[in-house]
Amino acid sequence: MGMQIGVLQVRRSVFIKATPQRVWREFSTFEAISNWLDQGHSLHKFEPKVGGTVEMSVQIGGEDRYYGGRVIVYEVDREVSFESQWQPPYSWPVPTYWTIRLSPVYGSTLVELFHHGFERLGDQAADNLLGYEEGWDVRHLKALRSIVES
Repeated sequence: MGMQIGVLQVRRSVFIKATPQRVWREFSTFEAISNWLDQGHSLHKFEPKVGGTVEMSVQIGGEDRYYGGRVIVYEVDREVSFESQWQPPYSWPVPTYWTIRLSPVYGSTLVELFHHGFERLGDQAADNLLGYEEGWDVRHLKALRSIVES
């Protein structure tokens, strides 16, 4: 069924000329996913299963800041969703979520990357949503497309 995407979300997408089964191979191991996701972020751990752990970091103001959480959805050829919670002292009251969803379209695959769940942050929701809208680009998805289509 997949994870429900909340109304306060950042969405980026790419259209890849390959089947969802082919695209999903790039989600099947830590090495495969880090080849395209390590674009401005550093992936330290990715356990491709429900209940697995995702650990990442990003450099902000010269400081490595760590975040991640549990894998909530891992549907082969379709979706991976996981918690995104900053490590202290930057923790939110509750985690937000990342969902990467693959949908067959026109004999190819639409890959959508959502950072969502900002409504869970209450008074912090508006500023966090705006900050992530300004910060997200599509370099991760361009790298994925390049790997799959090469």
